[in-house]
Amino acid sequence: MSETPAVPVGGRQFAVRLSIFYAAIFALNGAYMPFFPVWLQASGLAPALIGLVMAAPTAARLMAVPLVTAAAGRYDALRGSLVVVAVLTFAGFLLLGSMRTAPSIAAVLWLTAWAWTPLFPLTDAYALRGVTHYRLDYGPIRLWGSAAYMVGALVAGYLEGAFGTLHLGWTFAGFAGIIALASLGLPSAGHVSSAVSSVSRPTALLTMPAFAAVLVAAALIQGSHSAYYTFSAISWQAAGFSSATVAVLWTLCVAVEIVLFALSPRLKVSPATLIAIGGAGAVLRWLVTAQEPPLALLVFAQALHALSFGATHLGTMGVLVRIVSGRHMPNAQGYVVTASGIVMASTGIVCGWLFANVGQAIYYGMAAMALAGTAVILSGRAAIRRACA
Repeated sequence: MSETPAVPVGGRQFAVRLSIFYAAIFALNGAYMPFFPVWLQASGLAPALIGLVMAAPTAARLMAVPLVTAAAGRYDALRGSLVVVAVLTFAGFLLLGSMRTAPSIAAVLWLTAWAWTPLFPLTDAYALRGVTHYRLDYGPIRLWGSAAYMVGALVAGYLEGAFGTLHLGWTFAGFAGIIALASLGLPSAGHVSSAVSSVSRPTALLTMPAFAAVLVAAALIQGSHSAYYTFSAISWQAAGFSSATVAVLWTLCVAVEIVLFALSPRLKVSPATLIAIGGAGAVLRWLVTAQEPPLALLVFAQALHALSFGATHLGTMGVLVRIVSGRHMPNAQGYVVTASGIVMASTGIVCGWLFANVGQAIYYGMAAMALAGTAVILSGRAAIRRACA
């Protein structure tokens, strides 16, 4: 994914419109991740129920992502699939805003997740096809998603303070509407590449040692964020931090992630090494967070998100673009997201009970998960080098 002087015609338009689409997707994520659990709590849900409801999208992902990504790959319909799931996501969040009981919220969120969760692997598959075709760099495009994530969190924090927590449901719906509009402007990502992969069928990817190592490592390291995504805002507000401070804590960590994405074309380390660095960063982050640290140390822990998520994500994309063909990329992204969903869903269900009983000590378990993921990618580096050769 290194930068080259000559960009084919259409490359600049592709980069700009994909950047806008990433921004729309992650603005919703920026509002949802820290404030959806807060909205659930305001709707009267106890911590154990919050954990179960928050697990609904990851549970739906296990079924939705493999089906949708496989269909998009089979019919070579990445752009059309993105438009359909974006519009359905908007419709789902619009309905969700009027829900107030745990069963209705869980049911609508689960149905919405059938469209919402495939957005991420489909967009990354679309992006990797486009950056390969137009000879662009993934990181500088993807960073606009991270920038919008910060904006989404800040806007949601402001709107909660101005209009009350229960109105956050309509904030989520508004961001989803922007996603639907942005999807209509996506251009062609170019033709399918027939080079790179040595497998003839998408399912054969699962038997590749290199792909399996990335699959498991990414699932464990990214899955270790489960407790953070679900309970950080609740625990920080309980510790006395305001909604605005919570929003700033979330945006600070993403700010450093943006720097990493911007500098990614200059990074000299291999993608597998990036994943290992991300795993090590996650271990340190969760060990610090488990101590219920003061604000200054919490800022340091949040900055490690650039590694725990950013480096892991960049490394995963870097390996996939080297070992998977364009034709199989939607399937590969689907497998990666599904594996992460399995880990996230199972962890999320357990996290609700654990948080109610052990509080911040739950992060020791998250550190153990990240450590296991780091060990997996380190043991698979040789297989990845052979697959990339």
